[in-house]
Amino acid sequence: MKFASPAQRRLETIRSHFDTSPADDQSSSLFLNATASSASPFLNKDGYSVVLPEKLDNGKWNVYRSAKSPTQLVSRFPDHPEIGTLHDNFVYAVETYPANKYLGTRVRSDGTIGEYSWMTYAETASERQAIGSGLLFHGINQGACVGLYFINRPEWLVVDHACAAYSFVSVPLYDTLGPDAVKFVVNHATLQAIFCVPQTLNILLSFLAEIPSIRLIVVVGGADEHLPSLPQGSGVNIVSYQKLLSQGRSSLHPFSPPKPEDIATICYTSGTTGTPKGVVLTHGNLIANVAGSSVEAEFLPSDVYISYLPLAHIYERANQIMAVYGGVTVGFYQGDVFKLMDDFAVLRPTIFCSVPRLYNRIYDGITSAVKSSGVIKQRLFQVAYNSKKQAIINGRNPSAFWDKLVFNKIKEKLGGRVRFMGSGASPLSPDVMDFLRVCFGCSVREGYGMTETSCVISAMDDGDNLSGHVGSPNPACEVKLVDVPEMNYTSDDQPYPRGEICVRGPIIFKGYYKDEEQTREILDGDGWLHTGDIGLWLPGGRLKIIDRKKNIFKLAQGEYIAPEKIENVYTKCRFVSQCFIHGDSFNSSLVAIVSVDPDVMKDWAASEGIKYEHLGQLCNDPRVRKAVLAEMDDLGREAQLRGFEFAKAVTLVPEPFTLENGLLTPTFKIKRPQAKAYFAEAISKMYADIAASNPMPSKL
Repeated sequence: MKFASPAQRRLETIRSHFDTSPADDQSSSLFLNATASSASPFLNKDGYSVVLPEKLDNGKWNVYRSAKSPTQLVSRFPDHPEIGTLHDNFVYAVETYPANKYLGTRVRSDGTIGEYSWMTYAETASERQAIGSGLLFHGINQGACVGLYFINRPEWLVVDHACAAYSFVSVPLYDTLGPDAVKFVVNHATLQAIFCVPQTLNILLSFLAEIPSIRLIVVVGGADEHLPSLPQGSGVNIVSYQKLLSQGRSSLHPFSPPKPEDIATICYTSGTTGTPKGVVLTHGNLIANVAGSSVEAEFLPSDVYISYLPLAHIYERANQIMAVYGGVTVGFYQGDVFKLMDDFAVLRPTIFCSVPRLYNRIYDGITSAVKSSGVIKQRLFQVAYNSKKQAIINGRNPSAFWDKLVFNKIKEKLGGRVRFMGSGASPLSPDVMDFLRVCFGCSVREGYGMTETSCVISAMDDGDNLSGHVGSPNPACEVKLVDVPEMNYTSDDQPYPRGEICVRGPIIFKGYYKDEEQTREILDGDGWLHTGDIGLWLPGGRLKIIDRKKNIFKLAQGEYIAPEKIENVYTKCRFVSQCFIHGDSFNSSLVAIVSVDPDVMKDWAASEGIKYEHLGQLCNDPRVRKAVLAEMDDLGREAQLRGFEFAKAVTLVPEPFTLENGLLTPTFKIKRPQAKAYFAEAISKMYADIAASNPMPSKL
């Protein structure tokens, strides 16, 4: 006689709660699972996610996984489980696609722009061995941290591949970081070698005496005869990239491959306050994340990818790992975002991953062109747009007639071959997403992630035509929402559960480098990473981001405010280019600083007959402020902001928030303490005006 195991008994107990019969057997939706608990089942809700109980003893079904891999989290590529590191991944690509074009650039050695020239996967493999050997030639040994301090170009990825092959730790540096932040990262990570370009070399030399760990500086795109000579006692060698190549080729070393648990990179996130934090990611973390993403989104050997997003960001790093796995051709932009459309025309990419800022510009450019094309063409566009959009929503193939008549001309703006668009880093407006799908006739998918999760936490599934969400969990992780009572978000909320998004699985980072305290703040004892973002579960197991827990503050009456949510609403206003919402515990209302869209402002002023000498004068006109605030109020009501979430006053400024004026991080997030100080006078005046217009009643 056989006895059921405790795991089987628990499974049967849970099965007994379902109405099953021989004619309607639901037990096929329950499977043993090894991560949420040793014997947890899951409930398949016929959607993109499945739901599991976090613990069997509390009966709370709150852990969501991808329906693509419900019983086991993905940690390796399903078709190639032998790939456990970035080195393995590149070796696989070189062996499978040796003659495929890999890295291409339009920038010639003299700085002029021409056609793309290419390196194959095999040629790149040879160069990465020479670079790695060159680092060993200069005494940079296995485990050392190596910095990359320049924008996207082929050499960036060659160096990164060399680091993976010889077990160095790559440390990207934003080219937009100020000298103080660069100095901090170099010293904090104890960099021994750093790759730079002539422009960033000058920054390094300005504080060379303050970064004592540096032993080697390699200048990419610089000639040896133009490199400065340093005093003999400095202990630092400066060589050109070409010379390092030559030195490496003359003394080639065998690879020192890493293990999956070894550190691959330390990515410093530019926080909105304080010093940068070093996110420690292993080879296993990065492979797991990309492997999970590959279950749903496939990059092919026939694909061409345009690389312009900063390689110092995890979003582009993950895309590049996926590109290597697929044997994709990667062409780099010429280094100027304003000339990106020219690069599109020459490269004609099939894959385009970007951020909402650029997609919004594309949307604005096309809609403006349509509006100025005349009544007949405008009506034709609208008829074609509505017809094609309806077909997409209904899951039908749109008629090719509309593409030939209207949309093929628009597709040519991105080269005419884009089959996949990805969006991340911040929320993409549903209107813009629908617009891209219609106009470019390709798959457009939004994802959500962070550096600490090796990139993707969730992404839209293939064939999901509903916009306004970030899809289902990456098959490499599981997600739950945790109650935030101070913001009135709970798992019992109707119609949808709401709470702070927490993530667990093989994609989770190992901690902040040399910072146990901040690591404990974000990672709990059960391995859940607390993102600080507020989400809700839509039907089908789709995740929607609705708020932000971090950066919340309390107004005088005790109400909690998440300013980023409100800013996202107000930036939909046609007048608003950027928005900063401020409030504090001494005041009962919010105020807004708005960087205006100059073209919209000027057109509106002309239509209203308002005369002005310069944009600053227009921004200070009370009639303009009133009109902008009225439109912001309309959007607030449409978004169902609560009364205390409305800005009660607005200051319009002609200049944008930028990296240069210290108001944005390199990832284009507002630096709130800096913005508060920068606009202190305007904020004070707005609160004074509010107080004057709402005087306290006199005592009886």
